[in-house]
Amino acid sequence: MEHWINLGRKLRELVKPSTMPVAVKFLKEENQIPEKARRPLRDLKVKMAPCQGSAMARLYGWTVAFTREDVGCAIASHTYGWERTTDQRGAIDFLTRMNYASDEKAAVELLAGFRLLELGDDLIVVYSPLERTKVEPDVVLIYVNPAQMMRLIHGATHHTGKPLTGSFSGRAASCTEGVIGSYLDNDAKVVVPGNGDRVWAACQDHEIVMAVHAERLAELVEGLEKTHKMGVRYPIPTYLRYQPEVAFTIPLSDIFKPEEVQKLG
Repeated sequence: MEHWINLGRKLRELVKPSTMPVAVKFLKEENQIPEKARRPLRDLKVKMAPCQGSAMARLYGWTVAFTREDVGCAIASHTYGWERTTDQRGAIDFLTRMNYASDEKAAVELLAGFRLLELGDDLIVVYSPLERTKVEPDVVLIYVNPAQMMRLIHGATHHTGKPLTGSFSGRAASCTEGVIGSYLDNDAKVVVPGNGDRVWAACQDHEIVMAVHAERLAELVEGLEKTHKMGVRYPIPTYLRYQPEVAFTIPLSDIFKPEEVQKLG
């Protein structure tokens, strides 16, 4: 795990996120779940949305494992494959009633836009803080502000030179557009947190998310390091080597004596 822990430390050094980056791992067997990992239903006595597990990892430093029985989010149950929706009628009614979609046609298009995992309904998803991770991640989630995101994009595009692509629906964001999108595309994704991220998973107004496939994380960090050496850094180094000028909206003579005005130029 030392490789991943070191990458987490470098992210903290170079980007300084206010919460811990999160390692996300897909497992197939319960005996693969790390020892002492918390389970929502068993240990916390509630079913939860996966984004809450991510929040517990980044805010508390917990390792949290979700099986099918732990999930209390219908969208994640569908997109992760725990309980795939076969009859779209209920989802369409919800989306139109909530005015997420103007009509049935728009709701169908919205549903079709969700990325889907095909790993079976026995899938287990583990969230663990990257700097102390108990799992080798498939995806890493990094919650940052827009300036920090700029730096992550610098790192993510360093090797390819290609801009990142994304999907921005404001729904199923960190869990589906983020984790599933980056995993399926083997790439980094910029994610605008959705309403669920904010209501249930403590995402703040200033936060935006990068989801990066674990195979791409080392090159992202390398890109950060190389640009950092050239002075492109966070916090952003503000240019200050200039003589300031003061703009006055009333005549200086109304404020200062004539000799003082002369000194001010």
